[in-house]
Amino acid sequence: MNQTVLDAADFIDATLQNEGAWYRADEVESRMGGALGSYGASVGAVRGTVRDAGRKFKDLGHDDVVALASLLWGQPGPGRKPVYERRLAAVVLLQSRVAMLRHTDLTRLEGFIRSAHSGELVIPLINDVVVPLLKVLDGPGRQRADVVITRWSQDPDGWIRHAASLTAGVA
Repeated sequence: MNQTVLDAADFIDATLQNEGAWYRADEVESRMGGALGSYGASVGAVRGTVRDAGRKFKDLGHDDVVALASLLWGQPGPGRKPVYERRLAAVVLLQSRVAMLRHTDLTRLEGFIRSAHSGELVIPLINDVVVPLLKVLDGPGRQRADVVITRWSQDPDGWIRHAASLTAGVA
């Protein structure tokens, strides 16, 4: 992973921590049932932070964007829970760069859906990332994506099946 991606992740993380409020963090952690931590940053702060990171780190290519999304989705440090606002920042990043994504990114998106622990993260991932991605695919990329979506429709994970049902018929 290159230093620019690491710097962008650090910038987003530090900014979200600075934007946080304890009362929002307590509410989010309660709503998430303890599965995710929270900095208590508002949705507007998350969106603004991702926008500012996009301006500061202008030259992020496809591999950089997906690596950054993965960093944000993961744990902020050893032994720490994943953080809701970091994951939301990953979703916002992918929403803003969906035109860069490829059919091969569906596997990563599947992992995000499986580990989201919240419809608040899954629904925008599906509606604003997976569906727009599928809409622009054609040829072999679309055929491969259709195989993935068919597999999703038979998955034991309810969120994955839900994702498949929401993407059915997307052309």
